[in-house]
Amino acid sequence: TAILELKLIADVGLLGFPNAGKSTLLSMVSSARPKIANYPFTTLSPNLGVVSMGEGESFVMADIPGLVEGAHEGAGLGHKFLRHVERTRLLIHVVDVAETDGRDAVSDVDVINRELEMYNPELAKRPQLIAANKIDALYETEKLEKFKAEMEKRGYRVFAISAATGQGVDELMRYTYELLKTLPEVVIFEPDQDVGSGVKEEPPFTIRRENNVYVVEGPWVTKLLGSVNLNDRESLQYFQRAVRNMGVIEALAEKGIREGDTVRMGEIEFDYIP
Repeated sequence: TAILELKLIADVGLLGFPNAGKSTLLSMVSSARPKIANYPFTTLSPNLGVVSMGEGESFVMADIPGLVEGAHEGAGLGHKFLRHVERTRLLIHVVDVAETDGRDAVSDVDVINRELEMYNPELAKRPQLIAANKIDALYETEKLEKFKAEMEKRGYRVFAISAATGQGVDELMRYTYELLKTLPEVVIFEPDQDVGSGVKEEPPFTIRRENNVYVVEGPWVTKLLGSVNLNDRESLQYFQRAVRNMGVIEALAEKGIREGDTVRMGEIEFDYIP
C-alpha cells in the first residue's frame, strides 16, 4: 500500500551520532519534548522545535535521528532520515567532545560528514556549525582544545556547550539566528510554467509536475489540510485514508511517480513510499 510520508521543513537540522545530545539540546532551547534515553536510535522520527529569540523572532530546528556509518545505504534508519536534512538551510553538528561512549570526536565528525557527502554532495556543502557538547562531563580540557583546533583548521565555527546544563547554548542559538538571516532559502523546486485556472467547475484535485515535485492541489486538498493535524497519529492515519480513497495515490501512479519522489500538498511536502 502506497503512502505519503511527511517531509519536514526546518531552518536548522541537528546532526550527530546517537546519544551526542541532539534531543537534549532541542528540548533545552524549544518547547519540543522528544523522548530521550541512552541508546542508539533513541529518536525514531525527527522532532521539530521552534526556537524563540524574543520579540516575535524565531526559527525552526529539527532533531535528525542519530546516524550511523552506512546511513546513505540505508543502514539503521539512516536513509529515511537523511531525506529530512535536505530541507534545512543550516546544520548544527552535535559532537560528544567528552567521548563518553568511547568514540573519537574528530572521527565522529568525519563519519557523519562522509555519509552526507555520499548521500547527496550538495548536503556536504550546506553551512555547518560544530556544537562540542557534554563539556560538563569533560575532565580533560585539552581534549576540547585539541578538537576545537582541528575543527577550526577545517573552517568550522566551534561552540563549546553543555546541552544538559545550558552552558554555552544561548551563544550558539544567537549565532545560529543571526547566520540564518544571511542564508537563502533552500530551492525545493522551480515552476516550469504557470498553470492557468480558467475552469468553471474545479475537480476535487489536480496533479501537475514542477521539476521533480508532484503538486497536488484543489479545493478538496485545501479542505483536507485544514481539517487535519499531521503531528497527531490518528489524524495522520485519517489523512492517509482520505488521500487513498479520493484516488490521489492512484492518480500519482498514473503520472509515473516513483519511490522517494516528492509530493507537495499546500505548504507540506511528502515522500512517496509505494
